[in-house]
Amino acid sequence: MPKPTKNILVIRLSAMGDVAMTVPVLRALTQQHPELNVTLLTRAFFTPFFRDIQNLNVFSADFKGKHKGVYGLYKLARELNKNRFYVIADLHNVLRTKVLKQFLRCKRFISIDKGRKEKKQLIAGNIFEPLKTTHQRYADVFNGLGYPVDLSNPSFPEKVELTSKLQKLLGASSKKMVGIAPFAAHEGKMYPLELTKKVIETLSKDYKMVLFGGGKKEIDVLNELESAFENTVNIAGKLTLDEELDVVSNLEVMLSMDSGNAHIAAMLGIKTVTIWGVTHPFAGFAPFNQPNDYALLADRNQFSKIPTSVYGNKYPENYEAAAGSIPPEAVVKKIKSII
Repeated sequence: MPKPTKNILVIRLSAMGDVAMTVPVLRALTQQHPELNVTLLTRAFFTPFFRDIQNLNVFSADFKGKHKGVYGLYKLARELNKNRFYVIADLHNVLRTKVLKQFLRCKRFISIDKGRKEKKQLIAGNIFEPLKTTHQRYADVFNGLGYPVDLSNPSFPEKVELTSKLQKLLGASSKKMVGIAPFAAHEGKMYPLELTKKVIETLSKDYKMVLFGGGKKEIDVLNELESAFENTVNIAGKLTLDEELDVVSNLEVMLSMDSGNAHIAAMLGIKTVTIWGVTHPFAGFAPFNQPNDYALLADRNQFSKIPTSVYGNKYPENYEAAAGSIPPEAVVKKIKSII
């Protein structure tokens, strides 16, 4: 394979799910354009996401420390300018990246079109149709720079062999593993806990259930679920991100809300079932390369204003339980049909 000859800078900061969604796009980009050497500017924490991608280096941004404020962005630009970038792909397009680009020597760049106008129409109820996916919006940035990316025939990393530490944590079992990530940033995106318990109770009879989450409150809830059901293990707060990705790569299915864990599973090629409350896949945030019927949707006859927002942070009164209109039996049936 020829050595990469052109340095390009890709910028995507922000939330875990947004960064995870870049992974299949950047994998396709580097495979389809081996002449590119990609530097990805993102948070250091997300570095393991990109561990299997050839010709890609992560450059860590520290916005709480040395890269804080306008002077911090100037210092960041000085560090980046040493690489002599040929083009810049801004997959974030916020004030911070706009200021940063003013300090970068490379003047050839394209920023993502987030489709805000169409998304507003979708939220307002003026239209109800699938908008362009976020993955395709990322790909369009590279298309505009002259590096077309075809996402139609993706490849994924191999399943990772679990270390003895992970085998010990998960316990000896020949049962297939099903991941459950029951939390999301906003209540309106979450499946009610009582219904989640019913799903775990049923599935744990046949499968090893692996619980995902983070933060003290979530871990406390997951510990209770681990204690309450057989064949159920909580890995939240016990592993590095690298180790967590190793576990995800061994799942048969991941059950997640419209949240970062869905995108992490999908970027590894794992079958991903998602539960949608006040948000909707039509806004373009469905996990990568998953069939439409893997998305389980709240009842729009009952909750007609869905999607109430793009990110699930705004919704009318009594809509916080919208996801509860999906029966647990339907969730179990979908997962069993996939396995």
